[in-house]
Amino acid sequence: MRSRPTKILAVLAVTGALAASTAATANSAPQQGGNGKKPEIRNVIYLLGDGMGRTHVTAGRERYYGAEGKLNMERLPSYGAVATSAVEKGSDRPALVTDSASAATAWSSGVKTYNAAIGVDSYEKKLPTLMEQAKKSGFATGNVSTAEITDATPAAQMSHALLRGCQGPVYSDAACLPKKDDGSYENKPADKTLITPIAQQIARNGTADVIFGGGLARFAPDDQKALGSQGYQVLGSFGDPALPAQTAESQKVATKADLDKVKGGKVVGLFNRGNLTVEKSKAELPAGAPEKKEPTLAELTKKSISLLDGRSKKGFLLQVEGALIDKRSHANDASQTLGEIKAFDDAVKAATDFAKKDGHTLVVVTADHECAGFNIIEKGTFTNAEAAAPPANNDSGNTANNSVPARSSSANVKDPARSSGIVNGSGAGDAKNFGPATFRTPDDPAGVKDGSEDASLWLTYLSGNHTGADVPIYAYGPGNSAFAASQDNTELYSKMYRSLFGTAPHGH
Repeated sequence: MRSRPTKILAVLAVTGALAASTAATANSAPQQGGNGKKPEIRNVIYLLGDGMGRTHVTAGRERYYGAEGKLNMERLPSYGAVATSAVEKGSDRPALVTDSASAATAWSSGVKTYNAAIGVDSYEKKLPTLMEQAKKSGFATGNVSTAEITDATPAAQMSHALLRGCQGPVYSDAACLPKKDDGSYENKPADKTLITPIAQQIARNGTADVIFGGGLARFAPDDQKALGSQGYQVLGSFGDPALPAQTAESQKVATKADLDKVKGGKVVGLFNRGNLTVEKSKAELPAGAPEKKEPTLAELTKKSISLLDGRSKKGFLLQVEGALIDKRSHANDASQTLGEIKAFDDAVKAATDFAKKDGHTLVVVTADHECAGFNIIEKGTFTNAEAAAPPANNDSGNTANNSVPARSSSANVKDPARSSGIVNGSGAGDAKNFGPATFRTPDDPAGVKDGSEDASLWLTYLSGNHTGADVPIYAYGPGNSAFAASQDNTELYSKMYRSLFGTAPHGH
């Protein structure tokens, strides 16, 4: 992979394996002081577009900026790729397609684990996380997500669980204990933390100073009390202690107005009882809808940075997740997916704008895995999912290249039973439609609309699940060129650790 240099203002270096040159944009803060010293990395901002593969980035660019444009993340000076495989439970045998939990454990702890595991290895041994280590060493810490804050990506920095579904508010064997081959549940581990609901862990361990996201329904009034005893300001309300279970009526979600009033200190803000609202859906809701009061990911990022910057002399570690790229890709909703890519990229801009002014902040932008085989097909064509039969496989110029059994080109036609047209256009009313979704781009003539055959961007999905594709990674700031490589997801932990602490993590 290569580093994409912009106008070089200085040569930067970090110790050990991160000693490498890096480029800075012309509008960035000075990258070398008047005393000739190279910049010290004090802050790391790690932004994760959940489920965001290379095609997600391409589609987002073309949708909003055109073929010759760039997303904010694509403007960063270093670009590379990340391999994302997991391992099978109780072994080191590769599992080629990861889920968010095992991927998040890989970059937060530097160890491969089984799908659904949070902060433990494949043998169920608890692993220290980068955020825990940063907090223990005196760094300020923050964790932001558009998902429930107990979901896999944010949870993997702040908790340890045998199963990612052990989120709370109450414990159950089904959610918290893996099953044996015979279908019975494993014995409860000696370390009860591993089967303590994630919400309860987050509310009591103080790993993150700033926590913003969704998932209020996962928490209870005693969690708010525990946070308050640690000095956190809790926005909204976790509910009524007199009730046996909390409801939408008893709990009060935080709002952007609450967020705007915060001036400092440790803060927890949960802005929805579930995941935050998809930006496209939020925009289409009536003015008085409660979802309209939710902040954007960019706003949450800016506020988090303002709260963390200067909180510790050492610096800060902030993780920011655009979770709904993945969730709407699972749903095969291209329009909502595109909107979430844009919302995530706006958060990237918020982070890099700060980094350019600060001069001591490393920004890393990547994904945990690709979701759903998102792809761009040629305008006017159709997918295998829409076809009566797969494409022809004979080579008329060299019969030695023919595949067996042979398939005829005459059978490769669109099947009306599988495609009634463009899913956001003529075929919008058919729930069984496999057709592509089409979108106008800035390059299209005026008058071209989404859902029409004239729109130039034709998007499809391979499945409703994750894939094993490598994902892109972008970086800015001191030491950014270390990420301009083809690397495993576990290496991200080591590289970020070295950026914060200046040495390699023990055992890595």
